[in-house]
Amino acid sequence: MEIIRAETAGFCFGVDRAVQLTYGLLARGVRVATLGPLIHNPQCVADLAARGAVIIDTPEAAPDGCEVVIRSHGVARAVYDALRARGLRVHDATCPFVAKIHRLARAAGETGKTLFLAGDRTHPEVQGIVGHTRGSVFVFANLEELRAICTPENGKNGIFVAAQTTFEVKKWQECVKFLKKVYTNPEIFDTICNATGARQQEAENLARRCDRMVVIGGRRSSNTQKLAAVAGRFADTVAVETADELDMAWLLGARTVGVTAGASTPSSIIEEVLSKMSEEIREEELSFEEMIDASMKPVYAGKVVKGIVTGISPSEIQVDIGTKQTGFVKFEELTNDASAKVEELVQKGDELDLIVTKVNDQEGVVYLSKKRLDENKGREAVAAAVESGEILEGYVSESNSGGLVVLVNNVRVFVPRSQATLRHGEDYTALVKTNVRLKMKQCEGRHIVGSIREVLAAENDAKREAFWASVEVDKKYTGVVKSLTNYGAFVDIGGVDGLVHISELSWNRIKHPSEAVSVGDTIEVYVKSIDAENHKVSLGYKKAEDNPWEKFKAEYPIGCTFTAPVVSITKFGAFVRILPGVDGLVHISEISTERVEKVSDALSVGQEVEVKLIDVDYEKKRISLSMKALLSGKADGEEEE
Repeated sequence: MEIIRAETAGFCFGVDRAVQLTYGLLARGVRVATLGPLIHNPQCVADLAARGAVIIDTPEAAPDGCEVVIRSHGVARAVYDALRARGLRVHDATCPFVAKIHRLARAAGETGKTLFLAGDRTHPEVQGIVGHTRGSVFVFANLEELRAICTPENGKNGIFVAAQTTFEVKKWQECVKFLKKVYTNPEIFDTICNATGARQQEAENLARRCDRMVVIGGRRSSNTQKLAAVAGRFADTVAVETADELDMAWLLGARTVGVTAGASTPSSIIEEVLSKMSEEIREEELSFEEMIDASMKPVYAGKVVKGIVTGISPSEIQVDIGTKQTGFVKFEELTNDASAKVEELVQKGDELDLIVTKVNDQEGVVYLSKKRLDENKGREAVAAAVESGEILEGYVSESNSGGLVVLVNNVRVFVPRSQATLRHGEDYTALVKTNVRLKMKQCEGRHIVGSIREVLAAENDAKREAFWASVEVDKKYTGVVKSLTNYGAFVDIGGVDGLVHISELSWNRIKHPSEAVSVGDTIEVYVKSIDAENHKVSLGYKKAEDNPWEKFKAEYPIGCTFTAPVVSITKFGAFVRILPGVDGLVHISEISTERVEKVSDALSVGQEVEVKLIDVDYEKKRISLSMKALLSGKADGEEEE
């Protein structure tokens, strides 16, 4: 007997998140109360109870001092209000896909539309959704019930149509087709969870190939019962909650048995069922390992297998998948990172989960992919992040003219160039080979889009708020030069761009800010003035201790003499460079003891001259120098000799 386990069997993203959250709280010693059983699995619920979790039906029943976990099914708006009134700390584990339907339900009521909801009216998820709309709402379980509520009166103000996340896909498609015939422009939202659709499709595919189907899950689990219904159309099917309920006699005579499980079924229970099935094979002198080997034969495209790495080359790896065929994983099917090296990704002896992409029986070769399997696993988390708004982390693997490619949970996410940086015109390609945080915007088929800019903008808003709450004149900041203009440099000092005027960039006279700083420089600045009303900040960059005038005042007393170069010539005299940023004027009348008609006849730029400091106006920054005074002194000395 061949046993084939569904790839999607077991916890979905939302259930897994709720279970991990609750176990984590209990591990930290928190008193936990769950609003209703956390999941539709008695064994898991019993284990949580043994660890101290209590189940409550209403917020009023919660023990004082406990922390309440809202399960993935979600709850009505009134329940949130009651929890707030009690002052209880709440951990909301509502599935992101369910939370999306809550928002749709609220929008229906706010816009005066009638909500048509496909689902089981007794299910907690449906009851929670209904509790989020203040308008008219009708719940239908199938096409017959839908026909009964599709009246002109119910649709006169327009309708919103949504589905319970675990609703059967084919039933939903039938209902949608009917609604489009009855109403003009109904607003239809496909809210069935991606994982639900994938599970149901895989259950159907398995049932078409197998003699028997075993569906594992709680009796009250909606998605488990729907899996059993889907599989039952194509093969003899039994639904069990635990391994004890499986009648092995029912499997006798079956050549292939498919096994799948609902989204609330722990992996431990799935393994118990598989182990019990293996006992039947042991009686036929087959080991459990041999049963697994048998389940791999025949190998077909789409089958998930385990492979042991036996050979490595720069372009591919060779793997042993336990069959007579040789398995190969091409480099492009191993990773999404084109710059990676095979020998850095895997080593001989590594065990990999792989999916079969092509079988060549004539050559005895099987082609496999690790990348595609990893993408399938990561896509569910990415899709959930679209609904929840959760910020994810990724690695920027490449850039192109349109934007960036970011690997998030092994899924290739495209970030348009307009969403790659905070400011227009910034070099987005500089992010290649860096880790980034991004918000998922869309996940439909291969069209997966994210935004780095939205995360940066939100972070900047928080920084900006903190900045304006603490900024004061003379406060120092470390900032990054973001742009240059003819009149100064704009510096990011924590979510706010302040202006350093060109006159504040250097003690020397400069014609453009680029002579002092460059875009990307990290510089120390201080606040000169604040315009809080218009959110403008003027910054200073020059340091007082670097002021050349202070050095001049300390080192050059009136009457001192020194040699300095001529830096410019005018009609009325020549300017001499005393220090960088400090020039003194030798007036035409102070050049020589003889009459000078034209300054350029006596001096030239670059010429070193000996001068005497005769006067300083510090307020106007004017320095008077004399060459004649030194010449006169020499002449007087010669006469005395």
